[in-house]
Amino acid sequence: MNTSTDIEKLISRCALNDRAAFTDLYKATSSKLFGVVLRILKNKAEAEEALQEIYIKIWNNASMFASNAYSPMSWLIVIARNHAIDIVRVRKPDTVDIEETFDIADDKKTPEDEAINSSEGGRIDNCLSELDVNRAQAVRQAYVEGYSYDELAAAFEVPVNTMRTWLRRSLASLKKCLER
Repeated sequence: MNTSTDIEKLISRCALNDRAAFTDLYKATSSKLFGVVLRILKNKAEAEEALQEIYIKIWNNASMFASNAYSPMSWLIVIARNHAIDIVRVRKPDTVDIEETFDIADDKKTPEDEAINSSEGGRIDNCLSELDVNRAQAVRQAYVEGYSYDELAAAFEVPVNTMRTWLRRSLASLKKCLER
């Protein structure tokens, strides 16, 4: 008794408040509708509760069934699917303990930060190009690569105090250039 015509007759009898027809309709269609709802809600207890609400809607709206618009089973599935989707929409998102939220933050630079850095990097490169080649290289090695005064003095074969002077004067030149 699960043909489309049989289900349509049961829906029509439900529209006339026939409780026996409603019981038969439930027996004939509940497993299919439960499967639809369970796939959407992914929670058995919630799906069982939703199924009860769905059959109340079916009982109250049986008179609105139009066999020329839907097949009877399609009409029932649409009611079940829409109800399950409504439940998903009103669910509250899971809360997270405030102590765990620090793990959510992304340490990556934002596009705005990247744009500013590339712009500033370009300006610094332009200003470095105005310095003597050895002094520009010394500044890069000291402030980008982390070389010490002693390492730089040895690499450029100059006294340590001379290297400090080079770096101090080079930074002053860079500052003037960047302020322009």
